[in-house]
Amino acid sequence: MQISIELTLTPLQDNFEQPIIDFIKRLRASKFTILENPLSTQVYGVYDEVMPFIQEEIKTAFENVEHILVNMKIVKSDRSDYEPNF
Repeated sequence: MQISIELTLTPLQDNFEQPIIDFIKRLRASKFTILENPLSTQVYGVYDEVMPFIQEEIKTAFENVEHILVNMKIVKSDRSDYEPNF
């Protein structure tokens, strides 16, 4: 089953940029399709492969930053090729 995940990582500290950069670089190094915009990062792939990967990356981020928030949306389908038609 294909899924699309939208992630927003928000470190709750003054020095917030580096943890976000590190998180995105780890996502980019994966075998999954990764798309980024200024507000979030999207990960696309097979559910049973993506979810353990995302779980481990979130855990790593939590271990490296004292106060951090992750927002996640999951859609059951691969939306990586979405283009507005309006």
